[in-house]
Amino acid sequence: MKNSLVAIAILVSLFTNSLLAQNNRKAGSLGREEYIEVEKNVKLHVTDLGEGAPVVLIHGWPLSDAMYEYQYAYFVEKGYRVIGITLRGFGLSDKPGGSYNYDVFADDIKVILDKLKIENATIGGFSMGGATVIHYVAKYHAAHVSKMALFGAAAPIWTKSADFNYGFWTKEDVDGLIGLNNTNRPQLFATFGAIFPANETSVSAGHGAWLGTIQAQASPYAMGECLKTLRDSDLREDLKKITIPTLILHGKLDKICSYELAEQMHLGIKNSKLVPFEKSGHALFIEELGKFNTELLNFIK
Repeated sequence: MKNSLVAIAILVSLFTNSLLAQNNRKAGSLGREEYIEVEKNVKLHVTDLGEGAPVVLIHGWPLSDAMYEYQYAYFVEKGYRVIGITLRGFGLSDKPGGSYNYDVFADDIKVILDKLKIENATIGGFSMGGATVIHYVAKYHAAHVSKMALFGAAAPIWTKSADFNYGFWTKEDVDGLIGLNNTNRPQLFATFGAIFPANETSVSAGHGAWLGTIQAQASPYAMGECLKTLRDSDLREDLKKITIPTLILHGKLDKICSYELAEQMHLGIKNSKLVPFEKSGHALFIEELGKFNTELLNFIK
């Protein structure tokens, strides 16, 4: 009995000392939420690192905010606060049934930036995330942000139509991708993986495998619904509503979002600057990593 009491006393002492140690030091974390609720039963994963002027990054289909690993490292070291939001249906965010369109995504971003009390941020988006950012800025009149950056954006329209003969994809092509998503998703990943870089050596095998692990986290349902959004959306009217400074970074060798789309965005957004990436395909954030980070940094400054 005596030995038991001694053991209990030692455990209580250790636990008390541990609490005192935590109370006597500055918190190790920044106290920021990693998962933020945007509507009932839907929480999004948010990477929120560093301190300083905010940079908000939105990923492309079918990736997650993890794609910005090398931007997080770079901009935190440069003294910025970098916030990566993973859209619903992807990565570590919740994957509910329901709508997956630019309205829903823009609303989710607005909720998060409201809750984080972000002001005067630079917001950037890649591929589908670029289209999402365009719609957010247009819909909410650039709430919380003062600059916008677009990286290989799938805008203003991803598919050809009678009055928009730009890009590579027809609606029928995208219908085929949706069918592949619903019957052979590994083949869909392989199809996009083959055309993601400018050539076979511009993205290393290691980086390709890393991106593969990220996209495998995506919900098949969300992927299919987002393909429908990419197929059917027209953001040309949104471009006219954007007045904040805009940087457009786009690979000249992009086989997913044609460089023609970048030219159309540049024509449609009054206060925009287009920077071509001569050696890049769709993976410009890896293929010309140094140039990508430097151009974005200079724009933010």
